[in-house]
Amino acid sequence: MERSEYVLVDRPRPHIALVTLNRPERMNSMAFDVMVPLKRVLDELTYDNSVRAVVLTGAGRGFSSGADHKSAGTVPHVDGLTRPSYALRSMEVLDDVILALRKMHQPVIAAVNGAAIGGGLCLALACDIRIAAESAYFRAAGINNGLTASELGLSYLLPRAVGTSRAFEIMLTGRDVDSAEAERIGLVSRTVADEQLLETCYDIGERIAAFSRPGVELTKRTLWSGLDAGSLEAHMQAEGLGQLFIRLLTNNFEEAVAARREKRPPVFTDDK
Repeated sequence: MERSEYVLVDRPRPHIALVTLNRPERMNSMAFDVMVPLKRVLDELTYDNSVRAVVLTGAGRGFSSGADHKSAGTVPHVDGLTRPSYALRSMEVLDDVILALRKMHQPVIAAVNGAAIGGGLCLALACDIRIAAESAYFRAAGINNGLTASELGLSYLLPRAVGTSRAFEIMLTGRDVDSAEAERIGLVSRTVADEQLLETCYDIGERIAAFSRPGVELTKRTLWSGLDAGSLEAHMQAEGLGQLFIRLLTNNFEEAVAARREKRPPVFTDDK
């Protein structure tokens, strides 16, 4: 796997990959020197079949502080472009990271260890599960910078996470949402003590890893596609096809029934 000083990959437990944004002196801001290698790492991990869950976090006291206004780094493949085209390519680089998180075969757990501001909030929202440290806080910062607060899918993802009225208020006021409020409104699944954050995320990843691989992958797909569904009926048909796929092509259901009868954990082997 390609290595970068700004994106670290570790294997803290079997089947769990920890991806750490490693630019703490800049609060892991979304400089292109960080985002380009992050995209490459995600592309590698999605096809690493030994990895069943990915944990994404930041080094130091921040998850990610969003856009880097002092040292944005180098955008690839922009030689000869005019300023408008350069700007479009720059946004595309960041958009691709958000989409890569959503499209990964494995569930991605955001371990939000501190500030998740602007694009950093978008990174967290693009993950499948969010766990916050008590010191974490969230801000849709664009409005504070004289810009729109809508960026990198934020105006799509945030209302679906916390509801429309809360999303409008958070984005239009640019205020901070602390970890306690984030848990209360559903922005994160839970808040834990700072020192328990990574172990909590690893435990969630291990629990997921014990289940059927296609069962987990199809659950992730249908959850995300449900956010885009044009109708309940169409989405129910997609869910049903996924359920039939696993029911007919594996012995997972029979194994789960037998395990309950025998009072033991199930061992799903058809898809290992």
